Amino acid sequence: MFLPLSDDDRHLHRVTWLTNTFIVLNVVIFIVQMYVIPDFTSRFSAVPQEISTGQDLVGTSIVPGTDGEPIEIPQGPGPKPIYLTLLTSMFMHGSWMHLLGNMLFLWIFGNNVEHRFGSKRFVAFYLGSGLAAALAHALIEPTSVVPMLGASGAIAGVLGAYLVLFPRNTVRVFCFVWIFSMPAFVVIGLWMLNQVIGGASMLAEMLNQRMPSEGVSYSAHLGGLIAGLTLGLIFRLRMKEEPDNVFVRRFPPPLPKV
Repeated sequence: MFLPLSDDDRHLHRVTWLTNTFIVLNVVIFIVQMYVIPDFTSRFSAVPQEISTGQDLVGTSIVPGTDGEPIEIPQGPGPKPIYLTLLTSMFMHGSWMHLLGNMLFLWIFGNNVEHRFGSKRFVAFYLGSGLAAALAHALIEPTSVVPMLGASGAIAGVLGAYLVLFPRNTVRVFCFVWIFSMPAFVVIGLWMLNQVIGGASMLAEMLNQRMPSEGVSYSAHLGGLIAGLTLGLIFRLRMKEEPDNVFVRRFPPPLPKV
């Protein structure tokens, strides 16, 4: 298992305020969700059936657990229109570990993407990736009443854009007891492979009419990733010249012959 710790940020010329703001927002909303408003999760998380039908579910839903035992899921009254949960859910998390893991990835990879996109485009990109992720999940499981929440779909978009824009950037990773550096395309590539394998396993469980054994929405991750790869590629193709970065300074292009 590879856990990224940091990347090479020497090419950053300014503070990336929006990445930091998104991190603060996620932490504040998580505290409100867990300790201030008891029914925040049941009201503002995204429920695929609500998204596919446009109807707000209120009451208690019963779903079979992985062991066959029924599980009760409270459904509180959501915002109007209910589609706003596509936005609110991407700032919510299920536990401190869920939050901290997502914020670590956003802190490492988000500032580089924001620096390259610019602040205004980064806001649209981040929220767009999160929406694409939630819609992908709702498309795969349109009748599910299990709430979806977390910033991982939007962060998957950030990883996709990072892969296109900074494939050779150095990323320091932790593996068991070792810390070493790897190119970004290897780190993100291994993460992508894990999502594909996990998604295939979850799809197999769904086809066998079994409750997924993991509480991870691989379909949302892949939806956000595809959005990030696409938008990152479009932005890269529209760049007139390669912006200054660590790789360009270390391996400058050859001077034209005269």
